[in-house]
Amino acid sequence: MKNILIFYASYGGGHLNAAKSIYECISNNYENNTIELIDCMKYVNKTVEKVSTAAYREAAKKAPWVWGRIYNDSQKGPLAHLSTRSNKIMAIKLLKLLREKKPDLIISTHPFSSQMCSYLKRKGKITAKIATIMTDFAPHDQWLVGSDYTDYFFVANDKMKDYLISKKIREDKIFVTGIPLSKRFLQKYDRKEILSQYHLEDNKKNILFFGGGEFGLGKSRTFEIFEHLIQSSTNMQIIAISGKNEKMKIKFEEIVKKNKATNRVKVLSFTNQVPELMSICDLVVTKPGGMTTTESLASGLPMLIINPIPGQEEENAEFLENKGVGIWIRKNDDVIAILQSLFSNPEKLNTMKTNTVLIGHPNSTKNICDILLK
Repeated sequence: MKNILIFYASYGGGHLNAAKSIYECISNNYENNTIELIDCMKYVNKTVEKVSTAAYREAAKKAPWVWGRIYNDSQKGPLAHLSTRSNKIMAIKLLKLLREKKPDLIISTHPFSSQMCSYLKRKGKITAKIATIMTDFAPHDQWLVGSDYTDYFFVANDKMKDYLISKKIREDKIFVTGIPLSKRFLQKYDRKEILSQYHLEDNKKNILFFGGGEFGLGKSRTFEIFEHLIQSSTNMQIIAISGKNEKMKIKFEEIVKKNKATNRVKVLSFTNQVPELMSICDLVVTKPGGMTTTESLASGLPMLIINPIPGQEEENAEFLENKGVGIWIRKNDDVIAILQSLFSNPEKLNTMKTNTVLIGHPNSTKNICDILLK
């Protein structure tokens, strides 16, 4: 029997979704364990968590270049040292929880909790095994602070493994499993039933378009690409998801009406049916967050990449493009030419789909749990 804590932090949804997937897998498949899911930042300091989460959201939404600068500066230099020092201070607060819970295993999906726990382990305050799950497709040195006291690193690809080895992390601690995802993306769905639910035809290809949700990043560019997509793919159906951004939903609907495409373009707000929708689609248009990218790859879907946040998402976009599974539409690119080139060459889309199998890790969650608990 193991006593397990899973730590995450609320900076973007990917860290929480990865943590939830691990929690669900352990709860359903491994008996005689106790397991808890905890927002480490909210626990150590609710005020700091609230302010820093809001700052992240505002920077990502209104000034993404600011977030990109913070991301790059936190890799090395004064900001990196400040982050590390503040996490040491907050670790003292976290110690109270760890002494109460007495975990045998700590699983972390955010670098802050990894740093705090490895610091406490170095000081001899805890003895638990520590597992860090990196939730992007490129490494960042903040994940590696205290690596001597971390027992497991789970990464998305071989390039990340090579980088960790170059940082003197032992190879036997590094596992290329992919980023954990919900088991719902592995289930089989009734295609005709889903098409019927959304009033879509069965003999056409489908495109899933993520507008960026509450962030609504690069809104004017998003609307431009959306309209060009409608005009360039007249023999395809589009499902556009605006998330919690009501203004984006209204603008999407205006564009659909203007182009007289209501019969082949469906606009949705927030939905919990992403696995079902991915199962009927042939292409995803999205910003390259770690979780959406993981879900798309597991579903065998090529990607058109739009509006990456500077920093980790741009690194994700570069990785996906280099691996031949995505096309990154950059700021000054000719969108119409890119779309026409893609849709006029079915073999290109098929090759991209084949490539998803080479780098996707659909069984990532189970593999991580097996390594930790078997």
